[in-house]
Amino acid sequence: MNIGQASAASGVSAKMLRYYEEIGLLPKAARTGAGYRVYSTKDVNTLRFIRRARDLGLSIERIKLLVGLWQDRERSSADVKRVATEHVAELDAKILELTAMRDTLQELADACHGDHRPDCPILHDLEGGGRSPEHRGTVTKDVPRGKGAAAGLPAECHAD
Repeated sequence: MNIGQASAASGVSAKMLRYYEEIGLLPKAARTGAGYRVYSTKDVNTLRFIRRARDLGLSIERIKLLVGLWQDRERSSADVKRVATEHVAELDAKILELTAMRDTLQELADACHGDHRPDCPILHDLEGGGRSPEHRGTVTKDVPRGKGAAAGLPAECHAD
């Protein structure tokens, strides 16, 4: 099948298909006499595998490893599981980080009156780099904030 057909059958764009060939994730396609790429059913199955792995957020490096393991009938499932559990641990860390950012921003939004007054705890926090007013100008580590004073909110904005 040609690149358009392979793209439609796999759900991978023609541009990404060419890229995957370029980086060695997919073997170079056979060519017609006129130079057009020709893909096999095996190629399409590999593209589907890659697409699903990308949908799960796996890196190209990990996908290369998994494609190799998938094609190796002598593989140990422990190797595959190790790749998956490492990715799960990274996703868990990202989820914690995103949750902390969301919680901090929600606390700032909750502390904002959202009226005609110009005073805004959200802008104060952004201006101070997340440090409370009494610590502005000092160097602190960039970490998501907790509630109230720990979030760098002025005392009049604390809900705790």
